[in-house]
Amino acid sequence: MRIISLVPSLTEYLWALGLDEEVVGITKFCIHPKAWWQHKTRVGGTKKVNFKTIETLQPTLIIANKEENTKKDIEQLQLKYNVLLTDITSLEEAYSYLLEIGRKVQREEKSHSLVGQIQTDFQRSGNIAQGATFLYLIWKDPYYVVGPQTYIHGLLTHFGFENFCSIDRYPELQEVLSKKEEIQDHPDTIFLSSEPFPFEAKHMDEVQLLFPNSKIVLIDGEICSWYGSRMLKAPSYFKEVIRGAF
Repeated sequence: MRIISLVPSLTEYLWALGLDEEVVGITKFCIHPKAWWQHKTRVGGTKKVNFKTIETLQPTLIIANKEENTKKDIEQLQLKYNVLLTDITSLEEAYSYLLEIGRKVQREEKSHSLVGQIQTDFQRSGNIAQGATFLYLIWKDPYYVVGPQTYIHGLLTHFGFENFCSIDRYPELQEVLSKKEEIQDHPDTIFLSSEPFPFEAKHMDEVQLLFPNSKIVLIDGEICSWYGSRMLKAPSYFKEVIRGAF
């Protein structure tokens, strides 16, 4: 096998499955594990791949994602290579694709073990947020938020949060607020993600002015959006988040 991963979270998952020599190419955003990011051949970014570099690597499998990668790049790669295109908008889809990847890379037993552990840990955690409402901000100027039909929504609602945003995918904040019947409506918590926009403590006061009655919380974007082996960290992380926020 000669595998190229164009998806940072799934690159980390391939590492967790015990693959090393088999993975011959990753993107510049595949920062975990650090040793791979430092030493593996980089094939460009998630939105703009280097086709010449990919050709020199002669991959037998390319792992891509509908949201992470561009349609144009994927279609061009599919003309020449075996591309596993993932499309993950829920926890169940995450489990399914992780098992499919395990089969494709001949690590079926290991993938079943990892996914089984994730599912068990998630089931034990249950409804720890008890219906607290949230808005999850992913971008600034203008603000964009996470809506339903996304992996992040599926993850947070699993732990008992209720999404203040009812508009699918990633709408602008103003669009979300315009849909609310009562202007005084506010979410219990505003999550400021560390990626793709790198929200920091300095941004909290600005958001607090918009939502004076909400708790503003910085949150780890990798744990919230990286499906794969990083899901193992989610239950304990959200217990700490909830303990701090409420």
